[in-house]
Amino acid sequence: MNFMISKINGTQINYYFICKTKLWLFSHNIQLEDEHENVKLGKFLHETSFKREKDFLIDNLINVDFIKITDSVEIHEVKKSQKMNLANEYQLLYYMFYLEHEKDIKNVVGFLNYPNSRKKKKITLTKEKERELFEIIENIKNIFDSSMPKPKKKRICSKCAYFEFCFS
Repeated sequence: MNFMISKINGTQINYYFICKTKLWLFSHNIQLEDEHENVKLGKFLHETSFKREKDFLIDNLINVDFIKITDSVEIHEVKKSQKMNLANEYQLLYYMFYLEHEKDIKNVVGFLNYPNSRKKKKITLTKEKERELFEIIENIKNIFDSSMPKPKKKRICSKCAYFEFCFS
């Protein structure tokens, strides 16, 4: 069952909740984060906290931090902090949604791992969350097809790789 979601990636889902301007810029291949300090820190945290686990890039769209096969398929995302919890949760929900609907993998369970606080949060994909994801995907497509949204200054902006692009 293909829902035409194949052009949306997990980062776009995450950015949808953080900043529509950042989402638009990223979606138009204006990607400034590779050398940003916070991104490097996040990668370092993942590499040092879960040394034995390897990333899984699926269809060049979703990059799961690691997968464990138990009586279900466990997908894990490693995050630096819980500050962007809603964005992180929906990114993981999207991964679960993608695996179920695009790859026909059933019984997927998601976990957000926060090594700095030694916490792990289980995420469950419900029918209600699936409906929300359909709306989010449509909204992302609409944002992509429109002109760049005007940046709105938020507390998190000063730590963003796009800060100077938006506010210089």
